[in-house]
Amino acid sequence: MASHKRAPSYSPLISNRTSAADILKAYGVYVLACPFKKMRLSARAGGPPKLRITGIEFPQPGFRPDERVEETGRRLKRYCERFNVPFEYNVIAKKWETIQLEELKINKDEVVVVNCLYRLKNLPDDTLSSSSARDTVLKLIRSINPEFKEALFHFSAQFDIFEANVSREDPQRMMFGREILGRDIMNVVACEGIERVERPKTYKQWQARTLRAGFKPIPLDEVLVKKVKNLVQSNYNRDFILDVDGRWMLQGWKGRALIALSCWKPARN
Repeated sequence: MASHKRAPSYSPLISNRTSAADILKAYGVYVLACPFKKMRLSARAGGPPKLRITGIEFPQPGFRPDERVEETGRRLKRYCERFNVPFEYNVIAKKWETIQLEELKINKDEVVVVNCLYRLKNLPDDTLSSSSARDTVLKLIRSINPEFKEALFHFSAQFDIFEANVSREDPQRMMFGREILGRDIMNVVACEGIERVERPKTYKQWQARTLRAGFKPIPLDEVLVKKVKNLVQSNYNRDFILDVDGRWMLQGWKGRALIALSCWKPARN
């Protein structure tokens, strides 16, 4: 008799003892970059403009599928109140490829920026379905007509970065390694089919797909890139790297690119 084993499920890999707030503190993606933006907005001549953010996250299992993204909104609201920046937050907790344009609640006179950092790689690719979720999401972004920034990374050097720069006893390091990196690695290694949600691609592959979706890359600001390079060289571990490949800015560790950043805008028809 044949024995059939079910591939390990992705969602239960998160410890039940770990709260959404703790994961957010460890991840940092949601909250660490935002205070600096709020401070700049609050200092603008004529007063700060209204900042409206739509927080999108995959639904979590259980009775509160939007718990994690709502916690993000509460943190952002506190930052905005601190710097007197008018703030509005819109929550969407569903699969990205099922989101409709009207759910984003975009006003015609708004400046819109789409940030897909670390998230496009989680969408199912063409190997799972004849209809591509990645193409569907890119077409949605194209219909928004935004300035588009996306980044991809692979995490093979993350533990080495921690080892060289953060104490092993640091609670945030342990949290990130267990709940983020450990979960992602387990999914890539042990899960198959629809239960595998970590499907990273190289930035060259994303470039080809994004071009097909109707976008064109925006040239990098050479002055800004030079400033960032000088900042990295003068303030960070010498093994951190920052390089440029065409219209991509690459960040990495010991010669291995971990993050590729680029800016895109809709191409004219």
